[in-house]
Amino acid sequence: MMTSALLVQSAPAGPNPLSTVVLFGGLFAIFYFLLIRPQRKQQQAHEQMVANLAKGDEVVTLGGVVGQIVHLTDDRITIKTAGDTRLEIDRAKIGRRLSGGS
Repeated sequence: MMTSALLVQSAPAGPNPLSTVVLFGGLFAIFYFLLIRPQRKQQQAHEQMVANLAKGDEVVTLGGVVGQIVHLTDDRITIKTAGDTRLEIDRAKIGRRLSGGS
């Protein structure tokens, strides 16, 4: 009688720790392939585009200013906009290249 009472009061087994690890690993894989990897690819493509800019290229800044590159340094670009207006812009703030040099 005493042994049957002890058997009834035993706690049920907990969840399998391996299934928890597999679940978190799957979630990380989903986040990696849907969020992290595409963002890295886009960032690398932008860095390559900015590194390949040359004098005479027509570009658009992240602020929407369109101009032609007249001078380049390691971290800044000078663009010529309407008339003879020249703007000095951080190299990383170039959004896209519209056309190549002349």
